[in-house]
Amino acid sequence: MANDISDNRFDDALIQAPDPHDKQRRAFLTKVGVAAAGVAAAFVTVPAIAFLLGLRKSPSSWRSLGHMDDFKIGETVEVTFTDPSPLPWSGVTAKTAAWLRRKNENEFVAFAIYCTHLGCPVRWIPTANLFMCPCHGGVFYGDGTVASGPPPQPLSTYPVRINQGLVEIQTSPVPITTG
Repeated sequence: MANDISDNRFDDALIQAPDPHDKQRRAFLTKVGVAAAGVAAAFVTVPAIAFLLGLRKSPSSWRSLGHMDDFKIGETVEVTFTDPSPLPWSGVTAKTAAWLRRKNENEFVAFAIYCTHLGCPVRWIPTANLFMCPCHGGVFYGDGTVASGPPPQPLSTYPVRINQGLVEIQTSPVPITTG
């Protein structure tokens, strides 16, 4: 039992008073940590606020799809164009598509190729006059409205114009919604 007491005294002797520099070091590291967290929060918050306030606009541009006479009245065709903001390494993925229909002599409508459910590419079935999504069974009428399935809204459309005999659509790098 005497050994137990002497061992405890020995342990107590090993405990030393705290180094005054440790307190200063901890205070400095706390300040550095808080500053780093503030900078990281600013990197996330500032762009998010700019997006929410509408200060950051997506670039859009008019893309030529071909001459008016290349499209038959009443026919729906797939047209391809380059994304307005491709990255240098995008390659083939910079190409995207739309469904273009010539309604009459001077009127066209362009539908986004992506389903409004989860973004799968829809196919045009001319014999049924329907757009069909192969992923989850979404079906759209020829005018882009939902016929059946899970899509929450009609196919998105692109603005279309005729410019010096050429059919052009206004594109943006993100899918257009018709909210």
